[in-house]
Amino acid sequence: MTILSVDGLTKTYGEKVLFDNLSFSIKKGQRIGLLGVNGTGKSTLLKVLAGIESSEGGRMDHANDFHIEYLPQEPELDPERTVLEQIYYGDSTIMRVMRDYEKASHELEKDPSSEKLQAQVMRQQERMEENEAWEASTVAKTVLTKLGITDFTKQIQHLSGGQKKRVAIAKALIQPADILILDEPTNHLDNATIEWLEQFLAQYKGAIILVTHDRYFLNRVTNHIFELDHGSLYAYEGNYETYLEKRAEREAQSEIQEAKHQNILRRELAWLKRGAKARTTKQKARIQRAEAMQEESFDREKRDLDFAIGANRLGKKVIELQGVTKHLGGKTLFADLDYLVVPGERLGIIGPNGTGKSTLLNIIAGRLAPDGGHVETGETVKIGYYTQDHQEMDENLRVIEYIKEAAEIVHTADGDVITAEQMLERFMFPRPMQWNVIRRLSGGERRRLYLLRVLMGEPNVLFLDEPTNDLDTQTLSILEDYLDQFPGVVITVSHDRYFLDRVVDRLLMFKGRGHVDRFFGHYSDYMAEHGSLAEAKQAFEKPAVETKAEQPVSAGKKTKKLSYKEQQEWNTIEDRIAKLEEKIETVQEGIVSAGSDSVKVQELYAAQQKAEEELEQAMERWEELSLLVEEIDAAKK
Repeated sequence: MTILSVDGLTKTYGEKVLFDNLSFSIKKGQRIGLLGVNGTGKSTLLKVLAGIESSEGGRMDHANDFHIEYLPQEPELDPERTVLEQIYYGDSTIMRVMRDYEKASHELEKDPSSEKLQAQVMRQQERMEENEAWEASTVAKTVLTKLGITDFTKQIQHLSGGQKKRVAIAKALIQPADILILDEPTNHLDNATIEWLEQFLAQYKGAIILVTHDRYFLNRVTNHIFELDHGSLYAYEGNYETYLEKRAEREAQSEIQEAKHQNILRRELAWLKRGAKARTTKQKARIQRAEAMQEESFDREKRDLDFAIGANRLGKKVIELQGVTKHLGGKTLFADLDYLVVPGERLGIIGPNGTGKSTLLNIIAGRLAPDGGHVETGETVKIGYYTQDHQEMDENLRVIEYIKEAAEIVHTADGDVITAEQMLERFMFPRPMQWNVIRRLSGGERRRLYLLRVLMGEPNVLFLDEPTNDLDTQTLSILEDYLDQFPGVVITVSHDRYFLDRVVDRLLMFKGRGHVDRFFGHYSDYMAEHGSLAEAKQAFEKPAVETKAEQPVSAGKKTKKLSYKEQQEWNTIEDRIAKLEEKIETVQEGIVSAGSDSVKVQELYAAQQKAEEELEQAMERWEELSLLVEEIDAAKK
């Protein structure tokens, strides 16, 4: 059943036509992924559908009782509202009932003895029953909790940027809507939260249309793909994988048509060059047709790199971390971290938000000092650093001027020269666009331009901090092709699972509370071996005080002396911990010595992981016993 019909939709931005005469429909149960190069108008189309922006032509038809819920890339929230007040917005009866109930409950918490407030809460509870709002309230709070928001009464102005984005997502997810529009919902979410969001959207009752760079997310959530390309819309039935197959068929067909076109044109021109005895009307028509065919073009942009970019020579010594430690806000992000970066390394750094991934990257890059340990960098290392918050651009510069500030040429691995103009073309900035001023670019186009500027420096060690945020899938494919041929080292912090699988072959997994695991293999290999990242996320977010409260020795143990078994364990546990630490150190040395023997490295790494798990269990048991000993000593005094 069609719930929204769009006919002849047209929108321009200055002289640029974003979309021209688009017609399509959205049916109940559809999950639509909207694709297109940054700057083609994806976000604008979503805003027009949501009624945020107007169009210059066309119409949209839907039922009278119809609601669209829209999540923008940069949500605007009321800073004075609490979390629950913000998500329970809207004029629907169920939202008003939940708002009134939460407000009454909050007032009663402040003055629990007030009979008047007690009566108000009772009335609101009855309204919740009448409108069957309890389930919706439970869903709302579950969504918030899964998104990492646990203080529902906190004002928006006191939340971090990431928390505000999560509140906005929750707000969009719980509203009753016929169509849910999501613009880059996975930006700044960690892997575990994205996994949960995939599962939630699979059960969503309304239709969905979304823009995302996360290709695994796109593949698992969608059942239709819309591609916006040069003002036209191409519709594909199926998920992202099916889209890639059908698009390849479309482009192959386009190549066939172009070949036929060229053959006909060649024959026409050959006939004309031979000349004819009479300038007949028929001959004039053939001349006109040949001229028209010469002017006709087939738009097939080159979106890959068919050359290996050179890089400054990289010596044997790249980067070595020795005992690196960093604390922040009273908690340990990582402690005594040792790591040796070798030539050709492809390292991914993953884990929940707030565990110190970007902090480590900044320490390795020399932008931040560690609290302990040190980082040694080889003399030949030249770092290129793509950051989350790219440096401010001079918006009055032209695109080509901005790139030439970095370099006018780059060299291929074969020694050939590639000009700045040619590099811009390969990153989807055609020659006419290269003379545009930067202020006319979209946000995504600016990110793409900034990425190219980093690469133009010909670094031999490339740091990428969340490179997939705000980049379209085509640009990501170009970047991945570039990295396939890149001869240097790549270290990336990313939550994009597809990107990690394509680019890296070893991982540092930040699990919170200073725990960092190592894994030799791709992201999907890690998932297959360790399961969902949700458990790691929950372990990280669980307050430390809760862990202690659950320990049996802290729950009020009445015995004021150690048992014989506990005493024996207490006498030997410190020696056991020391031996485990020595074992881990020996195994780590073995990994370094193993060099390129991947089988040996994997065996040693498995042994290291096992020893680290035993060490963690021993440390937890030592903490339990030490608390018990302190309690006994205090009782004696």
